[in-house]
Formats: sequence, structure tokens, C-alpha cells
Amino acid sequence: MRDAARIPGSVVAFNEPKNIKSTLLFMSDENNTFDILTQLVRTGHETEWPAGRPTSTPIYAAATYTYESMDEMDKVFAGELPGYVYTRHGNPTVTILEDALRVVEGGATARAYGSGMAALHAALFACDLSPGASVLASQDLYGATTNLLLNIFGVFAIKSVFTDFSDLSKVRAKAGEIKPRVLIAETISNPLLKVCDINACAEIAHQAGARLIIDNTFASPYLCQPLKHGADIVVHSATKFLGGHADATGGIAISRDEFDATALTGVMKLVGGILSPWEAHTILRGMKTLGVRMDRHCENAKALATHLQADSRIGRVYFPGLAREDERMKTARMLREEQFGALVSIELKDNTREAAFRFMDALKLCVRSTSLGDVFTSALHPATASHRDLSPARRRDLGISEGLIRISVGIENLKDIIADIDQALAALSETRPLATGLRA
Repeated sequence: MRDAARIPGSVVAFNEPKNIKSTLLFMSDENNTFDILTQLVRTGHETEWPAGRPTSTPIYAAATYTYESMDEMDKVFAGELPGYVYTRHGNPTVTILEDALRVVEGGATARAYGSGMAALHAALFACDLSPGASVLASQDLYGATTNLLLNIFGVFAIKSVFTDFSDLSKVRAKAGEIKPRVLIAETISNPLLKVCDINACAEIAHQAGARLIIDNTFASPYLCQPLKHGADIVVHSATKFLGGHADATGGIAISRDEFDATALTGVMKLVGGILSPWEAHTILRGMKTLGVRMDRHCENAKALATHLQADSRIGRVYFPGLAREDERMKTARMLREEQFGALVSIELKDNTREAAFRFMDALKLCVRSTSLGDVFTSALHPATASHRDLSPARRRDLGISEGLIRISVGIENLKDIIADIDQALAALSETRPLATGLRA
């Protein structure tokens, strides 16, 4: 059996065939008696594992794996021997990513999925939600998370109740009233950037016999490790800061308890929302620079928020570093010292969709994008993007106005970022062009 240490970062060993030539029918110049149809199919396999240990994670693109005997394959399939049989059940490259996130988040087990929403679905499933169960959710959640709770889990008679998690008295009262199976919140909320008191929410959840799921996407494990604050499961959209370059989609769920491995793996196998080894490799590569990127992201975001706070064309700036003193004390407990995240949200003084569109259309450097966490600065209009499926009345109740814009601050030169946003704000006061076909 091959030593797991030969696979960088992996904790799972898998079986190395002792006679790869016979097992894989490797075609050499001396053994070319097969028909060309056979040669086309079977040539190209390595005769043996490389002698050198690769310094970067290999991409194991194989969908299936073979063994020297059916007895050995049967034992791997049954879990009696470590190994891989089918990529929907597990893949070495994906395993390395899972283990990397398990380590940095301080968890006991982790599973990767094809997207952040797939990971969140798996995390909720792992909490034994059944008909009649309740979920107590933060009112400040990503719009798709709200829809997942209401439109997918709700179909199975699982009730979701929403409340303001920044008001712990409301959370405590609701938890006592509905006896939830799960509490769910975000470390830094989308899009108003409220920081969750994870320790307090974990205490409330556990007193109610519930489990706490935290979506840590906006913070990343570099700024916060929710399991260390009492959360039970932490979820990431790895598409964002973990990958960091807008070139891979993925999600991961990490649990503090090993017993969640069965449920998290079961969802992966049966629902099939697996992560591609190519995506896993790309996300792993992005993780190597997460720390240095986040330092720059946070530095730029803090400077931009401070700059925009004094701009008369902006009605309000949302940024954890500009919150009132009690909120900043909570933030200091949850996040890395003096780093408040990479997101800045602004509400224009002209609080209309038209003004928001005019501002975003005027951006030249900043990218109009439906994501965040990339090396470049991007802007999003929550009312028509992340929270468009919520009713206008619901958005108003949450404080998501038509003039709200969320900015994911990149790692470009700060002066260039500020100059682009300033010129886009200046475009708001320019004379508006007449509509096509109209005359003065």
C-alpha cells in the first residue's frame, strides 16, 4: 500500500498496484502487437509512480480506480481498506483540499462540494432536519440561503423562522419559543456586513439543544475560525476568497464532530454535487496566497470605507470597522485584530435603482460582478443580484434599499480603486442624456 505521506497534504492512503504493466496494459514499443483500436485506448499510462515527490498537488483526473483483485476492491468499497473507487465517492485531489480546510478551520471532518450552496445544503442535512423540525435563521442571510430554507427544506414541512441575530435577546427568545434543531448565521452578513457574535449564538443554540451552522465565506478562515468560537459546522463558498481568482466554483462544509462525516459523505455520494478535481486543485492553489491577499484586501477596504464616509453623495457606509463602539468590541473578538473584512457597502444619497445603475455603469476599473472575494475590485447591486428573489417589501424590511451597492475591495493599488469610485460618484451629478428617440 502506498504511504499517504507520498501525497502532499493528504491523510488518506490508497492502494498502489504492484504490477501496473499487467494491470493497466501499458503499451510499449516492445509490446505493440495489439490492434490500433486497442492501442489508442490503452497507451499513455505510467509504468510506475514517479520517484520524486511533487511539490504541488497533483490533479487526479481519474473517475474510476482499479485494483489487483476483486477481494481488494470489495474491501475498499466496503470501507475496510482505505482507497478510492469512484470520484463521486472521493478523489485524492479533493481529499487534499478537504483536509487542508479541516486543518485551518480546526475541525474533525470536512467534505467538498460543487458549490457553496451544495455545501450548505449538506450541512443542514447533517443536522437531522425532519418534517416538523424548525430552523432559527438570521434575517441577514444571502438571498439564496433564505430561498434554500423556504423553498427546498420548507417543502418537507421544515419551518424556518428569521430574526435579527445582532439582537441576542431576540435570538434567545425565539430559540426558547420554537425549540429549533438548527441556528444558522453568517460571520459577516451579506450585504449589510453585520458581525455575528458566534460565541453567544453557540451558547443559545446548545442551551436549546440545537446546532449552530456558520457561513464563514465573507471572513475566510484567515479572519475567523467559527468552530473555535463554538459553532458546530462551518461552511464556505470556496468560489470566493479561498479560490480568490474568479476561476473556480466550489464549496466546503467542516464539522467539529467526526460523526458528521457519515451524513456529509452520504449527501456527496447520493445527491452527487461533487467538486471536480480540477476545481479542487485551483482552489488549493488560491489558498496558498489567502493570507497575503486578505491582508491587502482588508487594508484597502478599511481605507476605502474611511474615504467614502465623508462623501456627501453617499447616505451611509456599511463597514464593520466604522460601527459603533460596542459593535467594534464584538468584531474585535470575532475577527483578526484590526482587520474588518474586504467588503464595503454604500447606500447612495439618491437612494434609487436608477442612481445605483448609473454609478455602476460609470465604473471603469471596478468590475460589475455577481460574486466577491476576487483579486480585483467588484461591485454588485444586491436588490437585483444576491437578493433579487426576495420581495421588495422584504428587502425594505431588511434595509436592502434600491440605492445599496456592495463593493468587494480587491488588491489593486488603493489610489486607483478610490479614483474609479470617485469618478463614478461624480457621474451621478452629471447631466443625464435624453432617452433615445426624444428631442429637446
